[in-house]
Amino acid sequence: MPFDRQPHLKGALVELRPLVAGDYAELSAASSDPLIWEQHPAKDRYKEEVFKEFFADALASGGGLIALDAKDGMVIGTSRFHGYDVVRSEVEIGWTFLVRSHWGGRYNGEMKALMLQHAFQFVRSVVFIIGLNNLRSQKAVEKIGGVRVANRTTENGRESAAYVIARP
Repeated sequence: MPFDRQPHLKGALVELRPLVAGDYAELSAASSDPLIWEQHPAKDRYKEEVFKEFFADALASGGGLIALDAKDGMVIGTSRFHGYDVVRSEVEIGWTFLVRSHWGGRYNGEMKALMLQHAFQFVRSVVFIIGLNNLRSQKAVEKIGGVRVANRTTENGRESAAYVIARP
């Protein structure tokens, strides 16, 4: 069975569904807070011209998901499956952000739990690549069981921390 990179997943707090072009306005508005990006390597992603490229890349990836608050359907962020490798039996989860009103772990924890549960139907391990200065995201991945295994150089030449969660 091939890996479904755009599943529809629903929990008590978060609903994830495939990202579509029509999501641009709401997701752009959600991303417009500079504090979301302060530890991220792309610190200016809150700017529309920068976010536009991020969004286009998410659509083109075929793995983009939009995150909705399950109680009211409000757009609260996004995440993505990327780099599915059948030989290594792994996939990456990344490009995640949430609006600040949904920070604190519960929403991110459920979103990642839903994505991990889905991924582990197909792979033995999930990889998270996080900017070296993005301590907030590193702590969030450690909180859900991620183990830092090494540093990796990303496709754009940026040195990043690599975390792995293995299938239970």
